Amino acid sequence: MPAVSVLMPCFNAAETLPAALESLAGQTLSDFELVAVDDGSMDGTVETLEKWATGDGRLQLVRQPHRGIVNALNAGLAACQAEYIARMDADDLAAPQRLGRQVDFLDQHPEVGVIGCRVRGYPPGEVRKGFAIYLEWQNALISDEEIRREIFVESPLAHPSVMMRRKILREVGGYQENGWAEDYDLWLRFYLAGIKFAKLPEVLLDWRESAERLTRQDSRYSLENFLRAKAYYLMKGPLQGRGSVLLWGAGMIGRRLSKHLLRLGSPLSAFVDVDPGKIGSTKRGLPILPAEGVPGWWQEAVNPVVLAAVGARGARQQIRQYLNAIGLQEGRDWWGVA
Repeated sequence: MPAVSVLMPCFNAAETLPAALESLAGQTLSDFELVAVDDGSMDGTVETLEKWATGDGRLQLVRQPHRGIVNALNAGLAACQAEYIARMDADDLAAPQRLGRQVDFLDQHPEVGVIGCRVRGYPPGEVRKGFAIYLEWQNALISDEEIRREIFVESPLAHPSVMMRRKILREVGGYQENGWAEDYDLWLRFYLAGIKFAKLPEVLLDWRESAERLTRQDSRYSLENFLRAKAYYLMKGPLQGRGSVLLWGAGMIGRRLSKHLLRLGSPLSAFVDVDPGKIGSTKRGLPILPAEGVPGWWQEAVNPVVLAAVGARGARQQIRQYLNAIGLQEGRDWWGVA
């Protein structure tokens, strides 16, 4: 049995696949298998994979009609033999020490279920500002505490950078199709199951930015569907058993998130905003309070929780400072969700 199974779904990846395969062939850890799932490609992807499989017995090719990323991931997972599952995409590049460093970490830390690494966007000239800001935020989350603290803000791990224990992946039901991003859905299920996260501080993956990425093509990765996922798992976790929810942010993010929370039966009772034009009015029939109204609301509410849903850069840190100053603990009394 190999030390690790690399799970790589492929769809029309003929242009980028050779470089991705070369990066795996150059790994310092050679004891791995590559389970490549061709999801009905119509270019030269299959031919490239067949050629590599002929020259390198570690490559196992799984072929299927085009059924989408979730189906391809689960088909590949069923073929993986190792206890460690490393994700990799057909358009990214793994640093030579990536697999070895992650295997060593999981061997030495049996309490950790998922290990990621810092990533770099490439090609440099094609990395958009929004993607760069996201990478900066994600790369700053290293410890389990940091990842869990901000898991409802955005996806805290780059999917093609992670290595997971196959046992825990199966225990939470593998990859699932829920109408939103399959990787974010998986991290949130790990979170609710109490699985411990970690991230190596080294940059061990070059993550390709292009107009063809699923995150820019598929509606499952839209903001609206991310908000749906957040609302769903907030109700299953942090909001379970709560009597009152205060949503900090009556702007676009707060408005759209509140819609999904209310549909799921959240006990939302008020909004908070710093805009004088909004304070004192209502949103969805609920009062909009000033920031200084939070302590009073907290004292009167039953089993309360605060959700910070302001997307402006730097706003979450300011909200954190204020809520911490009035004695509320992040991850217990309040969560950042934007």
